[in-house]
Amino acid sequence: MTASDATKMSPAEWELMRIIWTKGGTSSSEVIELIQKKRSWTELTVKTLLRRLVNKEILQTVKDGRKFIYHPTIEEKDAMNENVTELFDHLCNMKKGKVVIELLSKLELSRTDIQELQKVLVQKSKTAPEVIKCDCLPEGMKDDCC
Repeated sequence: MTASDATKMSPAEWELMRIIWTKGGTSSSEVIELIQKKRSWTELTVKTLLRRLVNKEILQTVKDGRKFIYHPTIEEKDAMNENVTELFDHLCNMKKGKVVIELLSKLELSRTDIQELQKVLVQKSKTAPEVIKCDCLPEGMKDDCC
């Protein structure tokens, strides 16, 4: 696994990383304290998850006296983009737009987010094809699989 491969994180590891990204780096005791306000995880569970993230090279440690400070090796935005990209790579090209529409209908978005989305959509509409072809079957096979 490379240092930038965030697609291998478990949901529990994501929870810890969200704390560490928000804090910009922190000690295990602070991670434990913060996660225990949300989850009933033991100290041992949290330390195991932190060790796994270090082994996956998602976190690095710096010794500070008697404690270790955990720092992310990948930016949160990059990790999220890697995961979304990997997920969308598994979807039929014809259905990706519908998935995005469904997702947008369920997300809470700020007005700024919505304005940015509108700008992106206006730009994309200038070069968008009329129809997206299915890519589920090999080239030359029947295209109406979806």
